[in-house]
Amino acid sequence: RYGICPMVQSQQKLDRPLVRVQDLTPEKAEQQIWVRARIHTSRAKGKPALTKAQGLTKESIIDVEAVVKKVEQKIESCSQQDVELHVERIFVISQSEARLPLQLEDAVRPEGEGDEVRKVDLIIINLHRNLNTTTSQAIFRLQSGICQLFRDTLINKGFVEIQTPKIISAASEGGANVFTVSYFKTSAYLAQSPQLYKQMCICADFDKVFCVGPVFRAEDSNTHRHLTEFVGLDIEMAFNYHYHEVMDSITDTMVQIFKGLCDRFQTEIQTVNKQYPSEPFKFLEPTLRLEYKEAVAMLKAAGVEMGDEEDLSTPNEKLLGRLVKEKYDTDFYVLDKYPLAVRPFYTMPDPNNPKYSNSYDMFMRGEEILSGAQRIHDAQLLTERAMHHSIDLEKIKAYIDSFRYGAPPHAGGGIGLERVTMLYLGLHNVRQTSMFPRDPKRLTP
Repeated sequence: RYGICPMVQSQQKLDRPLVRVQDLTPEKAEQQIWVRARIHTSRAKGKPALTKAQGLTKESIIDVEAVVKKVEQKIESCSQQDVELHVERIFVISQSEARLPLQLEDAVRPEGEGDEVRKVDLIIINLHRNLNTTTSQAIFRLQSGICQLFRDTLINKGFVEIQTPKIISAASEGGANVFTVSYFKTSAYLAQSPQLYKQMCICADFDKVFCVGPVFRAEDSNTHRHLTEFVGLDIEMAFNYHYHEVMDSITDTMVQIFKGLCDRFQTEIQTVNKQYPSEPFKFLEPTLRLEYKEAVAMLKAAGVEMGDEEDLSTPNEKLLGRLVKEKYDTDFYVLDKYPLAVRPFYTMPDPNNPKYSNSYDMFMRGEEILSGAQRIHDAQLLTERAMHHSIDLEKIKAYIDSFRYGAPPHAGGGIGLERVTMLYLGLHNVRQTSMFPRDPKRLTP
């Protein structure tokens, strides 16, 4: 904050390594250091020589030679509150243009200050700028932590990570909402799910597999929670006696993720909360499990008119989330035994009640983050269910054939990474948790 500042427009070899800004601690007091930083703001203060530095444009990247000094009072307006730098030299590494497309101060204004929908659109349009904000940095560092915790937890449980193709010959789920692409002299599709390949691995006796990769959905849905491309965290697992073995393994994985985020990412959580205040995420151990019939009964008791085998609408999902929170004090729960009529053709029917199925969804703050089920592993039953859904058997022949030569009972599910991030942090738009979002109206940057 004090010193002389001759300006140099080229980088020179330094005689000591650069120190990261976050590593500037009182222990480095009186040391002469180099630090690389981006200019957030510049004010003329202190010795006259600093007026040269005032001319530097916001967002320029500079190297600073300085002496670290302890401060008597904490500097509340800075991220490093216990030390200041007495500047000796400044080197301009990359100078920003003076006119910025988006002021960072606008991007990090607390929720409620201005039009939130317009703010999100403006931020995405100027995405390269918004990624610089402390809020975005915190969101995506936490999101990286979710992936790491997902991998670490499953590997510790004996799962094998697999990689699956995203260019495929037939629609993953045998239906619409699929992107068609030109593939030499024919057509191909972008994978809606890695499910076929996960199941093929189970049939090959891998027992437990998972994958992390892009998922594509050609749905013209312009909602707060839909993307046309997102990151899928997918799990598939053979079981011995009951598909609840798989369900319990998935819920425990989610609980380990929640615990890890709480333990390791408090700084990031608090940073996001400054701009987007929300209640701390709550969960139970073991995870709350409700049957679909119970959920319908809770909604009917709250005044909702719906049939016993009717699928949940988005408003009813959110209402159910509030009812569950009031009754059980948890933001995370599982809904089991969905009506068979509202699930995909490959879902195993409930052997005790043919109107229902061995399927489940998982919810965070009243919104679905995982859809899963026991899969039909018998080729004949799978064929019958596909015909019941009027699916062209020729298009899913390879899928059905994979179960003709012995397949263990198995179940799994797919999780949306961006939704998990959004809902854990209590955000309101999935585009805030997608680094480069794709939706029906957005194909850049």
